[in-house]
Amino acid sequence: MPLTVAVQMDPLDSIAIAGDSTFALMLSAQARGHRLFHYAAEDINYSDGRVWAKAHPVTVQRVEGDHFRFDTPVSLDLGAQADVVLMRQDPPFDLGYITATHLLERIADRTLVVNDPVSVRNAPEKVFVLDYARFMPPTLITRSLDEARAFLSQHGEIVVKPLHGNGGKAIFKVGSDGANLSALIEVFNQTWREPHMVQAFLPAVAKGDKRIVLVDGVVAGAINRLPGEGEIRSNLAVGGSAVKTELTAREREICEALGPELKRRRLIFVGIDVIGGEWLTEINVTSPTGIVAIERFDGTDVAALIWEAIERRVAERG
Repeated sequence: MPLTVAVQMDPLDSIAIAGDSTFALMLSAQARGHRLFHYAAEDINYSDGRVWAKAHPVTVQRVEGDHFRFDTPVSLDLGAQADVVLMRQDPPFDLGYITATHLLERIADRTLVVNDPVSVRNAPEKVFVLDYARFMPPTLITRSLDEARAFLSQHGEIVVKPLHGNGGKAIFKVGSDGANLSALIEVFNQTWREPHMVQAFLPAVAKGDKRIVLVDGVVAGAINRLPGEGEIRSNLAVGGSAVKTELTAREREICEALGPELKRRRLIFVGIDVIGGEWLTEINVTSPTGIVAIERFDGTDVAALIWEAIERRVAERG
């Protein structure tokens, strides 16, 4: 059955279509006969129990520079006129993002929101992962310079990163001499009110940071992301490169541990990050990526797997 799909995302003219996962999902939905609408998170409105957005009917095509066409915008009732809302705007996971989850939660009994807004709100990438600390590298959450210094003394080299950061932004390595640690914590404390994540540095990151995509709790595919020249960060958004990969036994163990909980929380599209074949660092639920690269290397149509899961969930809801 054709579905009406509202895509909450960043401006379409700002995306790089060659690797954008949301664009791949839109192409796949359109090919399956679903009707697409586009709107930005700031376009959501609420009144008298209704949640609606000024949304553009949209068609997409894989033509660089001419990849979308908008029709006349409409006031789309997300609870009554949409079958599915894809919540796909990029983080930061800030009050704007959180407010969007609160508003979409009000229609989630009528419209399938992917990923589930309550679960997204309760599972920020670097906090949800703490539930699986047995798979993580040594980790400290703090705003304290003294605690960070003690952790550095214990582990020799560390990385410091924003607790709600994304895309590899603002990740710093601190050597055993602790040079600039105090200045770094000072800047972090001035920039962010929440605590920060401090982790033991993993030299294995030089061999890549694996992105594993799970669809409805089941592994759909993976890529290994290699850091660029002079970098410790392997995120594709900051110059990393993707290569074909296979899962290790430890990575399969991690996925088997996570899968049932992801399914229970209605987190249909999730990307986890694993370093060195064994160290889980993030569980990405807000706007995970990687499906285009997986298809390029493995031939797996992950977008189709995601839509099959969505269509199955819609059918189960009646």
